[in-house]
Amino acid sequence: MPNTNEKYLIVLAGPTAVGKTDLSIRLAQALNTVIISADSRQFFRELNIGTAKPDASDLESVKHYFINSHSINEVYSAGDFERDVLLLLDTLFEKYDRVIMTGGSGFYIKALSEGLDELPQPLPGLREALTQRLLDEGLEALQNEVARVDPGFASSGEFSNPQRVVRALEVFKTTGNPISAYQKKKLDKRPFKQILIALDRERAELYQRIDQRMDVMLNEGLVTEAKDLIAYRSHHALQTVGYKEVYGFLDGLYDEAEMTRLLKQNSRRYAKRQLTWFRHQGDFKWFHPNDFDLILNYIKRSAE
Repeated sequence: MPNTNEKYLIVLAGPTAVGKTDLSIRLAQALNTVIISADSRQFFRELNIGTAKPDASDLESVKHYFINSHSINEVYSAGDFERDVLLLLDTLFEKYDRVIMTGGSGFYIKALSEGLDELPQPLPGLREALTQRLLDEGLEALQNEVARVDPGFASSGEFSNPQRVVRALEVFKTTGNPISAYQKKKLDKRPFKQILIALDRERAELYQRIDQRMDVMLNEGLVTEAKDLIAYRSHHALQTVGYKEVYGFLDGLYDEAEMTRLLKQNSRRYAKRQLTWFRHQGDFKWFHPNDFDLILNYIKRSAE
């Protein structure tokens, strides 16, 4: 039996298409609890096909939070997520001893688990200018500039996140110091314990699942969804893998076959970056998604 004097946040992380959704639902049902999504694109109601949200039956089977919780018209940051989830957990832990949080957005998981760095405010207009550069020149151009001034940041999992790259340049151009100089030396203490679980599969198996997911998304109308959202294409959620490749096709940069190839290739690369991030963050215990009984027993033992 769990120690009812303690509250536990079960973090279930892993790369895209590894099987987090199905496993988190099974675990929530077994533990009679709820799920908090830590997928930074699933927050937005307008993004559906390209974000691989749980379907209607999944959402009915277990209560989910932070799915369709915001509009793409809103600015919603990792700091906002940290604040809102901590407030939500205060309420949820009145009813549940264990709550599950699942997703692949490593920076959002880190924000909730450890707290965020207190960074200086950027110079007026700098963020807007850098965001425009991101749109005009692409992420790689900004990454190259960051790598020259902050090799430590360039070697981190955050280096693939456009928002974090812009923020790193903001900090350097505002202060002359790399963003790594402002990283926390001491983690924020949380009023609950955390059980950190990460999922992985054999690489060939994971890549096959990613390719199949891209085929399903295209068949379900990913191109039409991206076209309907084209007015918001500068939003960071639409500058990510799964949408940016479609916009390249819609802009006439390449044909449909090349779009499909890029969707699959970039999604596989993204999964690899996610795995690298989680292997360097926190004390995650790794499992195959099919190891349900092992995972459930590990959770129960950890909460004794």
